[in-house]
Order: sequence, then C-alpha cells, then structure tokens
Amino acid sequence: MHDDDDPAPPDRGVRHRAVPSGRLARLGGFGRLAGGVAGGMLAEGARRLAAGERPRIGDLVLTPANAARVADRLSHLRGAAMKLGQMISMDAGDMLPADLSAILARLRDQAYRMPPQQLDRVLRQEWGSDWRRRFRHFEASPIAAASIGQVHRATLPDGRVLAIKVQYPGVADSIASDVDNVATLLRVSGVVPPSLDLAPLLAEAKRQLAEEADYVREGEQLRGYRARLAGDARYVVPALEEALTTRRVLAMEFVPGRPIETLADAGQETRDTAITALVTLVLRELFDFGVMQTDPNFANYRWQPDTGALVLLDFGATRAVPADTAAAYRRLIEAGLARDRDRIRNIAVETGFLGAAAAAAHRPAIDRIVAAIDAALHRPGPFDFGDRAFVPVVREEAKAMIADRATWHVPHVETLFVQRKVSGTALLAARLKARVDVRGLAAVAIGRER
Repeated sequence: MHDDDDPAPPDRGVRHRAVPSGRLARLGGFGRLAGGVAGGMLAEGARRLAAGERPRIGDLVLTPANAARVADRLSHLRGAAMKLGQMISMDAGDMLPADLSAILARLRDQAYRMPPQQLDRVLRQEWGSDWRRRFRHFEASPIAAASIGQVHRATLPDGRVLAIKVQYPGVADSIASDVDNVATLLRVSGVVPPSLDLAPLLAEAKRQLAEEADYVREGEQLRGYRARLAGDARYVVPALEEALTTRRVLAMEFVPGRPIETLADAGQETRDTAITALVTLVLRELFDFGVMQTDPNFANYRWQPDTGALVLLDFGATRAVPADTAAAYRRLIEAGLARDRDRIRNIAVETGFLGAAAAAAHRPAIDRIVAAIDAALHRPGPFDFGDRAFVPVVREEAKAMIADRATWHVPHVETLFVQRKVSGTALLAARLKARVDVRGLAAVAIGRER
C-alpha cells in the first residue's frame, strides 16, 4: 500500500480510534455489538408487530440500523473480523442478502487509524524507545489504513524513502475469536444454513490470517516475488528493508504509483496491456511459480503511467498452490479450450468446484450457465471483460441453486483461495473494461499453444 506519486494530502477528517488490543477488550467490543443489535431487533420487531406483520429473525437482524452498528464495530475492532468482512463482501456479494452485503461492503471503506500515542507504543515495543533516531523523517499520519495494519512513509538518514506497515496491536492474538464471531454473525443472519459444515474453512481462515499477521513471513514472500519477477519490466516489486522488519512491522522500499482504478481513465490499449500482464501473472502463479498471492484487493496493485508497469504490494496472503489444485484448473482449462461442455461440468464435480448434489438437482441450469460462459469466452477476438451480457443469464440461472440450501457445497479450501484470486482479477478487468486474449494466454500457460 503506497500513496500516489504526489505528496499525501493534508490529513483532514481522519478518524483516530485506539484499537482494542486485549482479548477482554475485544470480547467486550463484540458484546456491545451483540447488545446493540439485540436492542435494534427488539425495537424493529415491536414496530413490525404493531403494524400487523410477523417478522422473521433474519429480517430483524439485517436492518439498516443494525448494518451501521455491525460495520462500525467491526471497523473499530479491525483485525481478522474486518478482514473477513472485506473478503466475504468481495467474494460472495451476489449470494448474500442485500442488507448483509451492505454491512460488509462498508468495511472496504472504513478504517479507523491508531492515535499517535498507540502508534508510538507499538514502535517502541518493536524498535526500542529511541526508534525515531533511525529516521531523518517519519510521517506520523499514515498514507493508508487497512484491516490489519496502517502504512507510514519514512525517510532514512541516507535519503532512501520507505513504506512502513505497522500492525494494529492485538490483531494476531485475536484471530481465532474474531473468525468465530464473524461466523456467528453469518449463522445468526441466516446466510449460512446450519447443515453446512464450515469448520474446515474456518480453521483454514484462522491459519491464513495468522500467516498474514506475521510480517517476517510476508517479507520473505516479498523477496520471493521480487526474485521471480526480476528483469520483467511489466512488474515492480519493492525491496525489503530487512533490518527494520519484525513480526509486527514490515519495512520496504517506497515505490510511487497510482491506484489501479485510475487506469479506467487511460486508453483502451493501456488498459488491455495492464490487465494482460495481471492475467499472465495469475497463470504463472498457478502453473509456474507454485505459489500465489491470493488477496485480489485492488489496493494491492498500483500503476505507473510513465512506464506502464504494475506495482505489486502486500504479500501476506501468499500461499503454496498444491499440485492437485493446479491440475484441476489445468483440466478445466483444457475442457474449456476444447469447448466440451459436458466435460467441463463433469470435471467441475470431480474436482470439487461444484457439489454433486447441486449438479444432479440443477443440471439444466448448470448446463445453461456453462453454455453462456462458453459462448462469451469463444467470441472472435480478445475477451471483452466490459461486455457483461452473460452475467444476468448466469445470475438468473443460479437463483434456484442458491435458494436450494440442501445442495450447498463448500469447495476445498485450496480451491477457494485460488478462485478468490481468479475472480478478483476478473472483477478488476471488468471494472477497467479490458480486452484480453484469455484463450491464448491460457493455452500458453498449460503448454497447449495454438
């Protein structure tokens, strides 16, 4: 996370709020959230009963007022609770009730910042009481604030400029309880049926978030990507400043760049080139590197208009891609390139992308979804991510499947993390209306050049 090429604007209207760092303080935070939501439910329930309605519990939980309470409390707690909320809002927005989507989407834009005193305490613990002597200048106002940490710009005595990511206190210790509390929110809201076993997914989410909270590990992943992409002018990966990096502080070279979304104002060729580079990177991660940065948050990418290069940031969510997961994607791509729709469906079930019960109960709808995507991907010329004509078809056909909770299926966690990156990349490409030779890139990636 780095700011634009221009100096950071004055810090007007910034919301400083100390992050609850102890377990009891965070538990109290969730307790106040539960109390506030319960009070809102009682008030709304009384209002509806007085109007002659018989409200459902889910309707009472997901009121606009309760949405505001949940979003505000999770943004205050930050850490895993906020991170999971952001992940769910990006990855499953179309499947969630509109009000719950609103709760979670608000988390992408909300992030309180540590007060200066709390920031100083964290840096004293990590660097010692004389930490300021390490720098010519350290900007107290963060240039970015997110779910797990906030980023500051600093200048070393030799003039080099760094980006310093400082983790919010208590984040690492609260991961397990935060994940459980968000899962409870999903259960109570009625989004997840009781019959669906989320235990493996929740266990993996806790492990993944614990890895993201280890900045020494992230520094190692940063170095790995910098080495893999060395010499490729399409990408820029910051250099790690190892001497200043600890488990709770990540120091790296400050690399100027603009938000990736500003590419929307660039010409078609520029947008196409940038997204082609990004799709190429995803395919290399899957079939070449054997590791993937699985967080597709737009803030993890920047763009340099002078060079056209993509700046890659935030490697906390980097994880190994198992060989069988890559093989499953390879088989799906092969079937897709061959336009064998029956094989696509069968492989999706065999590899766990699609549940067998759903495939049996909703085969006609699944076949129509596969046909719509196949037709869009095989139009002549590059794939136009801006042409979303097939999306309403897919959404309409999926309605009955989503409503049929008895056939809901949780794919293998490794598939979910990879698919999160694939879907997030497609979402960015659609936002930028890019045109990319997806078929050609996929054929090269699996060694089937056409």
